[in-house]
Amino acid sequence: MDNDDSYDHVVPGSDEELNTPDVGGYDFRGEFDFHEMLNAYATTGFQATQLAEAIDIADRMQEADATVYLTFTSNIISSGLREAVAYLVREGYVDVLITTSGSLTEDVIKTAKPFKMGDWDADEAALRDQGINRLGNIFVPSDRYVWLEEYLYDFFDDFFADEKIRTPTAFARELGKTLDDDDSVLKQAADNDVPVYCPALTDAEVGNFLYYHRQGYDSDVGIEILDDYDSLIEDGLLADTTDLIAVGGGVPKHHAIMTNLFRGGADYVVYISTGMEGDGSLSGAPPNEAVSWGKIKKEQANYTQVEAEATLVFPLLIASAFTE
Repeated sequence: MDNDDSYDHVVPGSDEELNTPDVGGYDFRGEFDFHEMLNAYATTGFQATQLAEAIDIADRMQEADATVYLTFTSNIISSGLREAVAYLVREGYVDVLITTSGSLTEDVIKTAKPFKMGDWDADEAALRDQGINRLGNIFVPSDRYVWLEEYLYDFFDDFFADEKIRTPTAFARELGKTLDDDDSVLKQAADNDVPVYCPALTDAEVGNFLYYHRQGYDSDVGIEILDDYDSLIEDGLLADTTDLIAVGGGVPKHHAIMTNLFRGGADYVVYISTGMEGDGSLSGAPPNEAVSWGKIKKEQANYTQVEAEATLVFPLLIASAFTE
């Protein structure tokens, strides 16, 4: 191998110039402009550019006047993003919520008792002795659940008085009507006629207290989930366009894309996730995988995933795409 060959390996050169945008970030000189900074994300690269794609898709969602699904896991309500979700419902930006039982549990608790900031590196055994539960760097004293139990038992008596078998959407709606907190997601959903689907209603303290209620007070009560599934599918079939913002993964995310399968897939999709695709889980599956199943339509410009923790990027998405 002569020197000319080695040079070609090290510096191969390019035959033509790329026609994609130049990489460049926000210029912080001069007066700061928040929206211009977010616009600059489009050419910043990495996950900033993914967020810029998500903002663009969210803008087009609204232009399409589509039915917007928002799915999220309970940690969103554990955090300060509860207020953000309530805002989206109150202002009419979303039409359907799909979430977990933990979201209902924590939303109700927060109407009366706040969660507290904690520490990632706390002494777990000491917390247990003190009756404090840890959610990342958020602390939840156990007295919150004592209060919740009493509140729900009173609610159960009224909720099951005339009908012994109810749906999760009815549960969420009627529970929301009892709450007096404008930052409550359930209250805003009830006030604005936004259904809250919770297919895994028993998978948190709400489920525990339903179990105790049925065992100790009324063995005839029950929760029917198939009626809700029927409604979610039928409403999707009737929609001209469906849009999905999935914050996190799990059952809520899949419930939304699975029911959209019946209409040939969702039209516009934004995922915000830290899930890892390599383990084959649904939580880590990117939107293009759902295209192969027919759960998302194949137009590539209409879906994206932001690989980032939601408390960092979801407020930025809302600030750019869902404010006047």
